[in-house]
Parts: sequence; structure tokens; C-alpha cells
Amino acid sequence: MFTGIIEAIGEITEVLTRQSNREFYIKGSLAHELKIDESLSHNGVCLTIEDIKNDIYRVTAIEETFKKTNLDQWGKGSLINLERSMKLNDRLDGHIVQGHIDSTGTCVSRNDKGGSVEFTFEFNEVFAPLIIEKGSVCVNGVSLTAFAVNKTNFTVAIIPYTMLHTNFNSLSINNLVNLEFDVLGKYVARIMSLKTQ
Repeated sequence: MFTGIIEAIGEITEVLTRQSNREFYIKGSLAHELKIDESLSHNGVCLTIEDIKNDIYRVTAIEETFKKTNLDQWGKGSLINLERSMKLNDRLDGHIVQGHIDSTGTCVSRNDKGGSVEFTFEFNEVFAPLIIEKGSVCVNGVSLTAFAVNKTNFTVAIIPYTMLHTNFNSLSINNLVNLEFDVLGKYVARIMSLKTQ
């Protein structure tokens, strides 16, 4: 379980393909604080630490993960938002994030507002019931507030601190991002769908 508050940025140093799986070697300041078998959010994707050597650790992604995420675009030099799992005695600064990506979205606009940057993302209409105006959404592992929400688009505003401390500063139009919609909304949608059956 995560909060969507990014702790560090990691850089992919090597990618190895093992049958249908892919191993990612990631260099970052968090490496010395990690332990094997720990869960870590990578652009919102929960992956398990398998090995650690100095400031580089290894994770593996399976075929199913590639179907719902942007991991297929990760290569040597890619910058990844990182967050360790939450502690139960900590403040919940973001929102409840599971690390289970629902879908990818596409960046369709990036506008500098002179103090913040607004990004608009397009997503599959099937997920429209799971996002609301001023509701929480997780984009590449970052807890954000959505606005200008419609059936296939939503916008978020990124403050300067977040631009500096996440990979949003390298995000461009047509880039794919990982989306996780609010888990509370998913349960409400599920309950309502059962009532209509």
C-alpha cells in the first residue's frame, strides 16, 4: 500500500529479457534503505526487490504487468518515480494507492501556467465512472487531484516542487503514463453495478 508521495527518482541502468519477463536494474538513493522481498512503487507499479548491490537493485516485471502499464517503454536511462510502502503510523499525505495499475493514459497537452504546469491525459472511456471532479487519481505513482474531468480526459496541475522531484519534468505530449483510479471509487462502482443486476 502506498500514498502517492514520491520519495526519489531512480534511473534504469540495464534491462534484461528472460523469456516473457523483463528484469530492470535501477540506480537510486533509496537502494541502501531497501531490503530483498520489499515492495516498492515504480511509476505507480508495485514491484518486488529481488537483489541489491551497492546503489543498484533489481526487479522483475511479468507479461501481465506489461499489458496494463507503460513498462514496455522503459529502457536504459529512463527515470522512474519511486515510493516505499506506507507505514501504518504515518500521516496519509496523498491518498490510498495500491500499486495496481488500471490502465495507461496518454498525455494530450502540457501547458505552463506561470507557477504550475497543467497536464491533460486521455484515457479509455470504460474507466470514466472511476474518476470525479476534484477526486484523487494516481499518475505515474503521483497522488494528484483531477479537474476538467469528462468521459475520456482529465487535467492535473503540477506545482514546482513536484516538477522538480518527479519525472513529470520530462513528460511530453503523446507519452504514456500509468493510471490508478481511487480504490474507494472502485468499490462504490462495484456495489452500484451489483444493485442493477
